[in-house]
Amino acid sequence: MVFSSLRGYFSMRQQSSKVQALYDHCKTILSPSGSGTAPPSSQALMKLSSILDTIQPADVGLKEETADDDRGLGFFGANALSRVTRWAQPITYVDIHECDSFTMCIFCFPTSSVIPLHDHPGMTVFSKLLYGSLHVKGYDWVEPPCIIESKGPGYGQVRLAKLAVDKVLNALCDTSVLYPKHGNLHCFAAVTPCAMLDILTPPYREEEGRSCTYYHDYPYSAFSAGNAPIRDGEEEEYVWLAELESPSDLYMRQGVYAGPAIQF
Repeated sequence: MVFSSLRGYFSMRQQSSKVQALYDHCKTILSPSGSGTAPPSSQALMKLSSILDTIQPADVGLKEETADDDRGLGFFGANALSRVTRWAQPITYVDIHECDSFTMCIFCFPTSSVIPLHDHPGMTVFSKLLYGSLHVKGYDWVEPPCIIESKGPGYGQVRLAKLAVDKVLNALCDTSVLYPKHGNLHCFAAVTPCAMLDILTPPYREEEGRSCTYYHDYPYSAFSAGNAPIRDGEEEEYVWLAELESPSDLYMRQGVYAGPAIQF
């Protein structure tokens, strides 16, 4: 009887999915904002990245798309789209789980699709590219804040930011991490069909001051700022960012999670 129970226990452990292991670890180490609990240790966060590094498209119900099958819809879309209409296909957002502590989700990108420059106030984001290639460009705010009240039409207030990352990710890359004060503003452009698995902690919550703000970037030369802390020759590393009410180039649809069920 004991051996039978042990066999059942180990069988259940072997059958536990990678996404279940990811959820279990997130649930263990991540706490709601303002809960008063200690932040996760560096070892716990490293383990989270390590779990993400092992996840493949099939582990979350996706199949890898190719340039000849470029719809950005994974398992979620139709199969009969013309070469003309497929380029207008949206990014597909798949919500796996959301709670007060974290959001677990997937973005499926068709080639050339874009998520405009946006922020993650007070948030940490773990991102694992599951397949394909994705260009990411990220910025840090210059501190102390350097802000100009522009008198030009259509500009309004602009704030200075410095380039933090500008590279192309692929599925062989390790999990990338965005922190509250490093690389917190970023944008994406799909080089090929690709999919990104994200863990955002804490999640966006407008009532808690964590709403997503989009930005337009202007070159440093677009505005003059005599007090900006920039040395000659570094101008290309800096941009002025202006808030956008709503981005015109964001085209997204809701998908349905098709991976292994998570036991909460």
